[in-house]
Amino acid sequence: MLFIPFTALLVGVVSALPSSTNLAARQTCSSPRLRKGWSQATVEERLAYLDAAVCVTKKPSRLGKHPNATLHDDFAYTHAMLDYGIHQFAGFLPWHRYFVMVYEKALQDCGYKGTAMYWDWVADSGNPSKAAVWDPVTGFGGNGQGTGNHGNHAPPVIDGPFKDYRPLYAGTSVDQHSLCRAWSRGNPDNDDRDLFGHRYTPEIVADVLTNSRYDDFRSALESGPHAAVHFGVAIGSGIGKIGDLVPSSSPNDPIFFLHHTQVDRLWWIWQQADKSRTNAYEGFHRLPPNAPEEEQGPPVTLSDTLSMGGLALDGIVSDFMDTNSANLCYEY
Repeated sequence: MLFIPFTALLVGVVSALPSSTNLAARQTCSSPRLRKGWSQATVEERLAYLDAAVCVTKKPSRLGKHPNATLHDDFAYTHAMLDYGIHQFAGFLPWHRYFVMVYEKALQDCGYKGTAMYWDWVADSGNPSKAAVWDPVTGFGGNGQGTGNHGNHAPPVIDGPFKDYRPLYAGTSVDQHSLCRAWSRGNPDNDDRDLFGHRYTPEIVADVLTNSRYDDFRSALESGPHAAVHFGVAIGSGIGKIGDLVPSSSPNDPIFFLHHTQVDRLWWIWQQADKSRTNAYEGFHRLPPNAPEEEQGPPVTLSDTLSMGGLALDGIVSDFMDTNSANLCYEY
């Protein structure tokens, strides 16, 4: 089983709130906006998204953790700071749904008129390195290609709109570096299936979608295809160093948001398959890493808090279960 080791500690990120409810979340929207796949978007739509994403890398920090930080750095820092409390349990899906929404709003604040887009890595699993998302002009640039000593980082990306971007963080530590990637050939017996594409094929994802219980589905998606994409883009075979899509500060790479919009899309597809799944939410909170293995955290509830660590207002799980609610109002 592929799995990303999330090590940053923040226990109790998701905790019970009083019984306050967002009124907008209880209402439905009449005209949900369509989130498109990158391959289905027009060139103009892709360029508009990229222009806004570059803008986010230049806007001043909202958190103010470091004088050189940008708004994009804030996303990486928040994800790293909350790392332990937002992975490997039920809150993984609603927290990242909210996180993508916060990023979508940041794009729109930069003049973008569209919605978040997704990379359909299922459709591209046969040859992920040829996916449209890696185009140097209408995409995010390609694999790290630089030479020389890059410290603990993989080679830098040398083409595309983010070739000059220098993420500030590695985890929550200040370690400014060039945006880096290290594509992995996960299946050396088949040159057309690199970036661990053989771990997120249509057949594998269809099997993930057969899970009828929420936490079984969440676990299969998170530890399977979701983790495989992180590894495939960022742990190139034989390099011994990792790219920016892992570990905890993975939003350093702007492709993170297309990856997680796809994860959200798969959750949406799973929910649409059975309307009783709209508010399906079960599992247990994570205990601290040093807790006895036989102990189990308290059960999750729809009234649990989704902390954004100051990047945005905290949310409530129930507000992020139905994409057709007024506060989300989108579909795929």
